[in-house]
Amino acid sequence: MRTVEGPDGDRYLLVKESGESSLVRDPETGAERHLPNDDLEPVAGESPLVTAAGAVDEPLRRVLTAVPDERALGLLLELDERGPLDVHVLLDAYDLCESDLHGLVAEFRAAGLVAEADVAGRRGYRTTDEASEALDRLRE
Repeated sequence: MRTVEGPDGDRYLLVKESGESSLVRDPETGAERHLPNDDLEPVAGESPLVTAAGAVDEPLRRVLTAVPDERALGLLLELDERGPLDVHVLLDAYDLCESDLHGLVAEFRAAGLVAEADVAGRRGYRTTDEASEALDRLRE
């Protein structure tokens, strides 16, 4: 399976290639259709699995790929429910050492899931709007 781009600029998964046309699948809808081979361009460097992941909304995909385990998911959920939270509160309230906390927060910040916040003059963290939206959808 390969990733191809159609004439409309959308990316598809190439399911089956024939002489004049190919069967492609839209990763977002799952719909399959035939397109002329001349209208398809291979997308170099993009794994078809990455293309398939496009079926999941970007904010949800960001949470799913940034959260390594249930403990990390719990931290993100707590920040969303109770945040913004001061770093000291996070260290006192949860079973995370300073190194683990800062490691998770760094990963979340890099993914755009949390941002620094001033909490009563101390450094803290809050979830971003995108993270809150994704977490709300996961809670449903």
